Amino acid sequence: MNSIVQKRITTIRQDLAEKELDALMVSVQENRYYLSGFTGEDTQFDDWGGVVLISGPPRVVVPGSRYELQAQAEAAGFEIVCYKSGLEKELPAIANSLGIRRLGFESVRLSHKNHSAYQGALGKRKPPVELVPTENMVEALRQIKSEDEIQRIANALQLAEKAFDQVLGTIRPGITERQVAWAMEKAMRESGAQDLSFPVIVASGPNSAMPHAVPTDRMLERGEPILFDWGARLDQYCSDTTRTVVMGKPDDHFKKVFDTVVMAREMAIAAIRDGVSGTQVDKIARDHIDQNGYTGKFGHSLGHGTGLAVHESPRLSPIKDQRLDAGMVVTVEPGIYLPGWGGIRMENQVVVRGSDAQVLNDATPFDPWLRM
Repeated sequence: MNSIVQKRITTIRQDLAEKELDALMVSVQENRYYLSGFTGEDTQFDDWGGVVLISGPPRVVVPGSRYELQAQAEAAGFEIVCYKSGLEKELPAIANSLGIRRLGFESVRLSHKNHSAYQGALGKRKPPVELVPTENMVEALRQIKSEDEIQRIANALQLAEKAFDQVLGTIRPGITERQVAWAMEKAMRESGAQDLSFPVIVASGPNSAMPHAVPTDRMLERGEPILFDWGARLDQYCSDTTRTVVMGKPDDHFKKVFDTVVMAREMAIAAIRDGVSGTQVDKIARDHIDQNGYTGKFGHSLGHGTGLAVHESPRLSPIKDQRLDAGMVVTVEPGIYLPGWGGIRMENQVVVRGSDAQVLNDATPFDPWLRM
């Protein structure tokens, strides 16, 4: 077990002691990896790749032989326990061997069905094991990135940006959103991406007024906004960025919306530092957009944390106030969305440092005008 993982587990154990819990059952996929290095994936919500038990000797508990060798190779220093007949049938014996009386579980992940099954099995023990819901025990640690984690995110972002540059040179009138989205995905995977952070968004014209549009067979046309939102996963960490372009010379309306969004982003980034409120940063961008005549046209939050998950804590939001601390990696992504015309969003990933923010995106000035 490497020293970084050991330190994380030590912190979790201290938290368990404060909560008077004997162990924590970790079922969130990203949290399992963060605490053990085990990369087993959940194929669907009710089919886990396993759990990590943090108590005395930590264990990786996996569903049978399909993950056994993988867990042995990845989770150094962990005991590997395989179950074949359902976790609820194995938990009582595991709890008994570890002397567990109060078992914490991640309430964000455990379904009512599974909770009932586990509680029923554990309740039959003498003395019974109590299942205790927990929140954010691991996620709170994940908010602050090490320099190694920051570099992984930067590498994933660099790969994604290179794919965008590659595809941008191939765009012509008549190509469809779906074709461009596939070209983006193909370019990232061929460049070595482990996976996509999320399905690529390519939205043109009126479709770009939908912040999370799904690519369609609509053909791209000159003079209209074309919004790209994409990211690559590399070495388990996610990138997330957005750019909006136009084919041909943009009109004055496009220029005004674009400039307003870019300025809002830059003003927000300039305000980021250790200790600042995420709500305060959101307000700076939102006020600028409102003051330029687009009140109510920026509906979503300004940004979110990124790391092992593409959306994680903290949030830069008008409704959930969170302090930004040094080492956090967040997106800054203001947008203006005008139904019937389209939308413009410009997103950077930044690292919160002591007195400012470090932008991870390519520093080359971005010109949205595709000359053709």
